[in-house]
Amino acid sequence: MIKVKRNVAFVRRPDKSQAIVVSDDQTKPVPAGRIPRVSRLMALAIHFDRLVREGNVADLSELARLAHVTQPRMTQIMNLNHLAPDIQDELLHLAAIAMGRERIHERMLRSIAGETSWASQRARWKACKTASRIASGP
Repeated sequence: MIKVKRNVAFVRRPDKSQAIVVSDDQTKPVPAGRIPRVSRLMALAIHFDRLVREGNVADLSELARLAHVTQPRMTQIMNLNHLAPDIQDELLHLAAIAMGRERIHERMLRSIAGETSWASQRARWKACKTASRIASGP
């Protein structure tokens, strides 16, 4: 029989949920909040683009089948790759959401991604952030 002793503490997060924190040096504390959905979608778009470019999937139709989404939805996700690189980076590093609703959604980005000029995209993204009062992460 193996016995393991650890000191644990029950803590309350800012969103009022509870977490167990193990107090030995080998574990990291649970980060507060959740990653915004638009950040996860941006990461998926980049990953999906890499899968197509490397030939791991034949096309977006196959990718849509594998991801269990419709072809139009896959196109919407992949269109995030049309955003200016600095906007993509900012989306990937949005601050975690501690509680409440997300202030920015993928739907807001569709028209921005449709702009062909990165300067126009940046101007519209800045307006979108101002309207939504988005704070970027570190």
